[in-house]
Amino acid sequence: MASTSGDRGAGRIRTAPSHARPTALAVAALLAGSLLAGCSDDGGSADKGGKASTSQSKPTESPGKADDSGLPAKLTEQKLSWGECEGGGSGASDSAWKCATLKVPLDYKDPDGKTIGVALIRSEARDDGKRIGSLLFNFGGPGGSGVSALPSFAPGYQALQERYDLVGFDPRGVERSGGVECRSDEETEQAFTTIDLTPDTAAEEKAYFEDAADFGAGCKQQSGDILPYVSTSNAARDMDLMRIVLGDEKLHYLGYSYGTELGGTYAHLFPSKVGRLVLDAVVDPSADMVGHAKNQTRGFQRALENYLKSTGEDPKDGTAKIAALLKALDRKPLPAAGGRELNETLGTTGITQALYSESSWPQLTAALAAAEDGDGSPLLALADEYNNRDASGRYSTAMHSQRSISCADTSVRPTPAEARKLLPQFLKISPVFGGYLGWDAAGWCHQWPVAGEHKTPEVSAPGAEPILVIGTTGDSATPFEGARKMADELGKGVGVHLTFKGEGHGAYGGGNACVDSTVEDYLLDHKVPEDGKVCS
Repeated sequence: MASTSGDRGAGRIRTAPSHARPTALAVAALLAGSLLAGCSDDGGSADKGGKASTSQSKPTESPGKADDSGLPAKLTEQKLSWGECEGGGSGASDSAWKCATLKVPLDYKDPDGKTIGVALIRSEARDDGKRIGSLLFNFGGPGGSGVSALPSFAPGYQALQERYDLVGFDPRGVERSGGVECRSDEETEQAFTTIDLTPDTAAEEKAYFEDAADFGAGCKQQSGDILPYVSTSNAARDMDLMRIVLGDEKLHYLGYSYGTELGGTYAHLFPSKVGRLVLDAVVDPSADMVGHAKNQTRGFQRALENYLKSTGEDPKDGTAKIAALLKALDRKPLPAAGGRELNETLGTTGITQALYSESSWPQLTAALAAAEDGDGSPLLALADEYNNRDASGRYSTAMHSQRSISCADTSVRPTPAEARKLLPQFLKISPVFGGYLGWDAAGWCHQWPVAGEHKTPEVSAPGAEPILVIGTTGDSATPFEGARKMADELGKGVGVHLTFKGEGHGAYGGGNACVDSTVEDYLLDHKVPEDGKVCS
């Protein structure tokens, strides 16, 4: 799926939300953050070194009824010791937030075997008398940390917290949940500055695919034990174990972007356990690796044209001008602050970052103007936000987790020769993003050390409760057509489609009263809207 960041620039563009609460840039900063949340089911240290204080811990009781999961009692009857979350930023230092670790099977085919820890964070419902249950969140990626993100996003979910415990988690292979690591910050920086993601020569193409293979080899060397088990289907199984241990009869869930694929996968695996599910900024479940790359090429080109129209510029002329700028950067990078340079890869990444949210369009205008004047710093700053690079040159491992999860999922892996053949189709869709994503369709999982699980995810959920599916017409990373396809594949009477006519990656929480009230009526009062409803 589209990337939370990418050690190869915007290749496999991320699908984290950029709705107004918070903004896209805030999301990027959150994913780059290093909250040291203490998450341990026994009061021990978390994977990344955080410590949980259990002096005020409140165990979570397992459900009183019999469990039909088929998992051993040592897992389904475990009690979570909720302790203080230590570390900086993201609001998790607030005493309302508690952290714990859930034990899950490394391999669900061997549920009595080795376990790993999945980090959780929770803030309890304010009206205990009207409490519905737990509401799980996933903010996209794959590779995004819910433990880091949810506390900062929570002010936008005040209405929901009246009746729900808000629960975030780091999916397996992410950050505190056995986070995958593949290469050093220095190696990442080297790749960004030397590898051309739109190779024009045989030498550039050779270097591109050698770097892709090297990345996968690094993942295997450093994280080989967990690498085969980080698929979305396993993360969905983890969510069902969360449901059991948290004491909920059914799962209530709000997923953005990649989180919609995770939610759809859960619904397919556990249709009878579906409660109130909202899928916003939907990944098209009918698209394979190549189809997804084409969808994103269309989505970002559409967003670019909408941006250009907003400035009064003809979209065709403006696109040609930006494509020419990127070609010039390919020939000769621009100088930027700190002795760094803005090359074509980083320039495209910076443009991509600004197209996640309409609120970032003025920043894009300023950055493009600066680049035309010979200063690459503003576009490079946008690229750094996208790539989760801090001022000291450190990168988040979200990029490693994201790629590992998406490659564990997909069995569609075009060859370099197939990518070359497909390239004209991508460039016809967008001269700005086509080369970038066309090559990426082959490079993303090139020589990946783990076999992919499927061609496309299975999300059919016959018998499940109605699931609310939201698409935004101006969404860049997950074009709105995917929402209708998700609703259709969930099945008749299950997928309920809502369209928001607007801009941005993610609709709920963006300030549109129609969208917000529809979602809250559904989650709080189980009022299911009419399929095909439109908000504008």
